[in-house]
Amino acid sequence: MTLNIRVIAPDKTVWDATAEEVILPSSTGQLGILTGHIPLLTALDIGVMRVRIDKEWIPIVLLGGFAEVENNKITILVNGAEEATDIDPETAQQNLDEASKLLTEATSSRAQIEATQKIRKARARLQAIATLSS
Repeated sequence: MTLNIRVIAPDKTVWDATAEEVILPSSTGQLGILTGHIPLLTALDIGVMRVRIDKEWIPIVLLGGFAEVENNKITILVNGAEEATDIDPETAQQNLDEASKLLTEATSSRAQIEATQKIRKARARLQAIATLSS
């Protein structure tokens, strides 16, 4: 049996395929989903979703949202998503460096929160790229 997975961002469907296993970046930690999983609704954090298809793991960066699991169907609604193959490693590293600089220069709570979010997004992109090369 397989899982039917759909990742939907505000502007497009990012992923629509079947897989044997999914690991989601839930707000309480990594969450593994196999066929026959009980119904579930969970909040997703910024992080890397990993999808296993024929023994190969495919990383997809999720930028927060929700996932619903029911009857071997996983519907993932996210603020944004990126396939690791679409991410430029140099740009991701530059984004991390810039966000880190913004965090050290932040003078308000709002600026600190915004910089921290940018850091988390950049780290997720770099993690997804690293998963491709391993």
